[in-house]
Amino acid sequence: MQIHIVDRPLRTARFLDPKSPPHVVTLMLIAGIATLSMNIFLPSLPRMAEWFGTEYSVIQLTVSGYMAMTGVVQLMIGPLSDRFGRRPVMMACLAVFMAATLGCIFAPGIEVFLTCRCLQAGVASGLVLSRAVVRDMVEPDKAASLIGYITMGMAVMPMVGPTLGGALEQVAGWQSNFWALFVFGGLVLALTWADMGETNHARSSSLGAQFRSYPELFRSRRFWGYSLTTAFGAGTFYAFLGGAPWVADHVLGLEPIELGYWFACVPLGFMGGNFLSGTYSVRVGINRMIAYGATASTFGIVLAIVLFLAGGTHPSTLFGPAFFVGLGNGLLMSNATAGSLSVRPHLAGSAAGLAGALMVGGGAVLSALPGALLRPGWGPYPLLGVMLGASLLSILSTAYVMWIARSAPPLPEDAPRPL
Repeated sequence: MQIHIVDRPLRTARFLDPKSPPHVVTLMLIAGIATLSMNIFLPSLPRMAEWFGTEYSVIQLTVSGYMAMTGVVQLMIGPLSDRFGRRPVMMACLAVFMAATLGCIFAPGIEVFLTCRCLQAGVASGLVLSRAVVRDMVEPDKAASLIGYITMGMAVMPMVGPTLGGALEQVAGWQSNFWALFVFGGLVLALTWADMGETNHARSSSLGAQFRSYPELFRSRRFWGYSLTTAFGAGTFYAFLGGAPWVADHVLGLEPIELGYWFACVPLGFMGGNFLSGTYSVRVGINRMIAYGATASTFGIVLAIVLFLAGGTHPSTLFGPAFFVGLGNGLLMSNATAGSLSVRPHLAGSAAGLAGALMVGGGAVLSALPGALLRPGWGPYPLLGVMLGASLLSILSTAYVMWIARSAPPLPEDAPRPL
């Protein structure tokens, strides 16, 4: 069957045919390598700090710096691919990622390592371009289904990454995590070359058009409400990424491979939240689903604080409640993102890039805070305090959105629908 977009026929997606649209498996792997790069080495952070002879707060910049650069990439990749095409931009970004990964492996000092780590963020283009390619390939009513498959593939990577990284670190040292990324990056680059045909057949003549639309979004209170909700909600997860390895090592005494196993609690919760969003958001309404998500995350953080205050020292004291943080993020982020894209439907592309950059930028700041605050003898409380503060702010921004909705015309997604 032919696939059409704006009356322009595209060839049916055929696997390993560079003249046809990419297969959904290729898009899943392109998006997945970005999330794998984010977390595969997390169990190794304490050992990496020892290797480079630096403080944990410095090595933790491998998380926050990467997230900050990811925000920049999300702002730039959309316009670049609109101008030059999806395929060449994606292949260039993967090539930069592989070169930066080699730089991380052979870095002589922490400064070079952090620079190369930030350059690895170029692979985050996969998060943006996989969705853009879907929009090129199919009609809007089919795009949601394909994007759902891609999102599920992305959710698997945070489960596999820390477990794989912990095992590799224990067997062959922290550098083995980056060798794994280099090999995976090479495979994805080869697959992209062999399978990803160009899907953007209406390239723009200027990079400035998307950026000129940003002021209209800046003037929307509802856009800011949804975007801040997403940023604070995701911030609880990013703070956990930044501080949990230190707590696992210094407070719970976990080996890297054990930390990898326990880390799966968060993406399991995230997958559950996404499943509930896909099942109930249409009937319940996005604002109420966002509120449920923010509440679930806050509940999980408060539960962890209570368990630690009661003397809990088992890994489940931290990672069990973190399941609810992942669950809340699955409920909150998908619905808040849908809200931000619906505020100005004719600016959905600009809204996606800007909201994504705000989310990742806020997450970068929040992921850096635990590394700066955690100290021996202070236990897990600096980490849990940062997470709780971010989660409470997500509740406040959700309340702001709901307050605006009472006096403004409802978005199509706001209204609950009958069973």
